Amino acid sequence: MMVQTAPEGEPHFVSTMREHLEFCGRLGRAFGNDRFERLDPFEEVIYVVDNHDRGWDDYDIAPGLDPNTRLPFLMSQTPTADAVKTNKGSPDFNEVHHPYCGLLSSMHTWGLYNRRYGFTQFVVRTRKQISIPVQQSFRPLIDAMLADELDRQQRLKQRVAENPATRNWLPDQHLFQNYKQLTFFDTLSLYFHLYHASERGDEVYIHVPMTAQTDTAVTVKKLSDRTYSLDPFPFASDTLKLNCRGRYVMPLAADFDGEKLGAALAAVPSDQQTYELVPAR
Repeated sequence: MMVQTAPEGEPHFVSTMREHLEFCGRLGRAFGNDRFERLDPFEEVIYVVDNHDRGWDDYDIAPGLDPNTRLPFLMSQTPTADAVKTNKGSPDFNEVHHPYCGLLSSMHTWGLYNRRYGFTQFVVRTRKQISIPVQQSFRPLIDAMLADELDRQQRLKQRVAENPATRNWLPDQHLFQNYKQLTFFDTLSLYFHLYHASERGDEVYIHVPMTAQTDTAVTVKKLSDRTYSLDPFPFASDTLKLNCRGRYVMPLAADFDGEKLGAALAAVPSDQQTYELVPAR
């Protein structure tokens, strides 16, 4: 789950991974202008953007309670055994739709543990590094999962290559253009999902692809709690208005039964936060 920071004594804005994906999808559909190429192949890439975390579906129905915060586990703090299931489940889900979707989703999972292939400098809240840290006791479990993902990628590349209609999606420059687009949408979403407006500062997104051959750095600056400038601006419209669904949650009492967390969250009224992205002036 996405758990936003909050000023002391105020509720935290909590979003499911499906709600995070909705936000990512809006970014993906708006991406592209005379400087930034649109997603291509659009239908397959936007499907992955919309679904790259679908392995979390079951977990978000019955999430774990973080004993330190008395809130749902932030996705970066999710117990390792659960995180392995979710991170494997996402490419499983996407592969059913199309092998290219499964390939990109698998790259996303592998990248989470491997500095996102070096294409971002965004560090998720509560971490000190880009990659998901792994305790030594869990290293064999993680290594086995990542080896399986590399095997999956080779298998799916072969399937994509066998189809004359899709084989030209595979050259590394084009494939990683799509991966970098996905990474940009995901990490830009995290900027909003994980931090209260009072804690958002400047953020630089490196390796945002303009073309398959050319990347640039996009700088995000807070203009107000709801308005943020991007330089250069990678979206088609002059401004991009976005909303993120979630619910406001206070830390739960020390004696709250963590087994009931899913039901308790489902009973909280849905709310939303709204933002406007604009070009830098």
